[in-house]
Amino acid sequence: MAETSHYKYHVFFCTNQREDGAKCCGASGGQEMRDYLKKKVKQLDLNGPGKCRINSAGCMDRCDEGPLLVVYPEGTWYTYVDKDDIDEILHEHLENGRIVERLKI
Repeated sequence: MAETSHYKYHVFFCTNQREDGAKCCGASGGQEMRDYLKKKVKQLDLNGPGKCRINSAGCMDRCDEGPLLVVYPEGTWYTYVDKDDIDEILHEHLENGRIVERLKI
């Protein structure tokens, strides 16, 4: 019997902060953008079982391409610059199931 995912989309933001000053998602607004998307998802009632879950993650070992997030179950990796990019990922991918090619890494 096929098992279904608890969430339609599970989003992980790298929020890692490096102590040595090297490039990292934490220093590029990872936590702020994660908090922003989590709030927007709740406002749109897209959170919870069968919908979306927004989580923080430690280092995902792609710092040179960051800041970044990954959306499962597709395993789509995105980078972003600002809230407009996060909004585009929200509306295109999480609401409409369309991958945002311009932000994909």
